[in-house]
Amino acid sequence: MRNQGLGSWPARRARMTPDRVALTCRGRDHTYRELRERTYRLASALGVGRGDRVAYLGPNHPALVETFFAAGLRGAVFVPLNTRLTTPELRFILEDADASVLVLGEGRDGEGLPGRHIGAAEYEDLLASGSPDAIDEPVGQDDVCLIMYTSGTTGRPKGAMLTHANLIWNTVNLLVDVPLAHDEVTLISAPLFHIAALAQTLIPTVLKGGRAVLEPSFDVERTFDLIEAERVTVMFGVPSMFSFLAQSPRWAKADLSSLRHLLCGGAPVPLPLIRTYQERGLTFLQGYGMTETAPGALFLGAEHSVDKAGTAGVPCFFSDVRLVTPEGVDAAPGEPGEVYVQGPNVMPGYWRRPEESAKVLSADGWFRSGDVGVADEDGYVRISDRLNDVIISGGENIYPAEVENALYSHPAVAECAVIGVADDRWGEVGKALVVLRPGATAEAEEVLKHLDGRLARFKIPKYLQFVPELPKNAAGKLLKSPLRKLYGS
Repeated sequence: MRNQGLGSWPARRARMTPDRVALTCRGRDHTYRELRERTYRLASALGVGRGDRVAYLGPNHPALVETFFAAGLRGAVFVPLNTRLTTPELRFILEDADASVLVLGEGRDGEGLPGRHIGAAEYEDLLASGSPDAIDEPVGQDDVCLIMYTSGTTGRPKGAMLTHANLIWNTVNLLVDVPLAHDEVTLISAPLFHIAALAQTLIPTVLKGGRAVLEPSFDVERTFDLIEAERVTVMFGVPSMFSFLAQSPRWAKADLSSLRHLLCGGAPVPLPLIRTYQERGLTFLQGYGMTETAPGALFLGAEHSVDKAGTAGVPCFFSDVRLVTPEGVDAAPGEPGEVYVQGPNVMPGYWRRPEESAKVLSADGWFRSGDVGVADEDGYVRISDRLNDVIISGGENIYPAEVENALYSHPAVAECAVIGVADDRWGEVGKALVVLRPGATAEAEEVLKHLDGRLARFKIPKYLQFVPELPKNAAGKLLKSPLRKLYGS
């Protein structure tokens, strides 16, 4: 094949295992033979060419997967859109990406959005009008495969360009650490418009010829039902998703015997949650990464899930990671440093943002993450915080993630976040925002007292406030900017 990119993967997999089920959605199975034909049809009917941007707006669905691979068949660039964004936010991205076409999933009408639209109601007719004949455009691995816009919590979103090679090498990195088999059943309820769900679950499952069970959203009861009925073997989630499962009344008796691999990322996993899953004989495979690294950078293998619990692991096989101090030198063990990542999974830059790209990418390819990490003597890295989340109190650095981890050891705490607030004496002090477990009660003073002996006194928040919920993005990652606006006084 002349197409060396991901667009060729349905055809490559179909020539090996055409009758295996590729996708399951709402009780309907789609084989790899069907996936190949439908992507050929869509690619021929979309009317796009090399380099054109093809956007998709909608929940997890076979149409999203087909659009992703169909764009790759033409050498076009896939632009997945976050379904939680407002119309003005979506309009900005579509105009910034200069999308040639927008494919709309179920429940989306595209009103107020620019460009040519393909609605969900006309999608099947469009496929029927396309040709099932093979398409083999020359696509190189260094061609841009997708543009994924970052969450934009600190400003306008930027489009991280990821090449076919970036995503292929990320898949290789994952398979070095996670022994996925050909018979995997991967539950995908995290949104595919975020890099972790797309690159850590869907793409590796297709490569291995497994079956992806697509869910439009995460639901606790539905998740338990699918694990039992579909015999799910692989699941990815952020810590809050796994926490919700563990808090369910069904947790103790649910049949989880089919599960082989629990992939967790997006935020540090609280140690009490790790122990809760270990008690059920389940092991978290934790990692750390970001959109710009496609996403894997660090990974904690199963054999060290207990003795190195709480760390994000060591660099993935084909990636390198440095921790760099403000002075520009490598941090010593136990010393905080900014996480730098280099490797074939690192993006070439942000779409049409050369100045922004230059700020985070060095001439020799090191990506500055903006995250703070601390390595132990064995090289296992614990991600402590975002650089702009660090609280400086009386000249001491306080890393909120460390404080949050200590708060999670209190039995009444379901979720928590720590932010910095102004203080006349110390300049800044910590404020804890806590969501209690269902049915639990606690006093603020008692929860803070629980931290005595677990943290140095200067790290213990001066204030604690109980809140009904914590704001998160569509991937389940905590958003601290809205917390500072709501509770920062």
